[in-house]
Amino acid sequence: MPGRLCFLPFVSALLASPNAVQAACVDTTNLARSTVSIVRHFDDAERERFPDLIGIQGSGWFLSPTTIVTVEHVTAAMMLSADDWKMLEVVSEAGSQSIPARIQRLTGPQSERLAVVELQSAVSGAQSAAIRREPLAPEEQVVTLAYPAGRRQLVQGRFVRFGDGGKLSGMALLELFEGENRLIIDHGASGAPVVDCEGRVAAVVSNVFTQSFQWAYREIRYTTAWGMPNVVSVPIDALPDVSETR
Repeated sequence: MPGRLCFLPFVSALLASPNAVQAACVDTTNLARSTVSIVRHFDDAERERFPDLIGIQGSGWFLSPTTIVTVEHVTAAMMLSADDWKMLEVVSEAGSQSIPARIQRLTGPQSERLAVVELQSAVSGAQSAAIRREPLAPEEQVVTLAYPAGRRQLVQGRFVRFGDGGKLSGMALLELFEGENRLIIDHGASGAPVVDCEGRVAAVVSNVFTQSFQWAYREIRYTTAWGMPNVVSVPIDALPDVSETR
């Protein structure tokens, strides 16, 4: 679910209101300092192969000042590799920096793996996120700070259950929403950290449950019913000890 710049019709997402931020169960200051938007702008040769795209945008978070965690399909869409350094734009509340990046490792047994992206130089002001090793409990409150459509958005919700079959096996299924908006997590949010009320990363946003139909020359998208999971995430236990990734 990475954002495809100047191609996919993004759903606009406004910044969360101050009241919503204050209602979060976690200190969002630390969360904002550890979460970023990542953008890969394609070069001329790549744009010849994909003329409708100028780049790919997703979300991520700092494991260290020189490593960012996201999900595998984001790095695949960005055409990052373990061998070649490619320029990556890292956007945070402190501003934007362009840094050469490559894949350090892909890890996890699920159908969607976590990607640890290595940066050639440290990001100024980067704050590493704390990791939660115990699994989430049903109905536990969670928060994510994501960049759907490239705009920072705080979203709250709950952990529902773990997937038990097919591509969802072992994945953490969440219900996330803002008010009546259950599509607030959308293109560009993949890779965002899902944190518990102690500010520890418990999972990483991977995908959403959506369907669509055509009506009056428009595509109408909708998601699951209230009380059902609408977001798929990769549990953080797919990530090895932090000491191994630095």
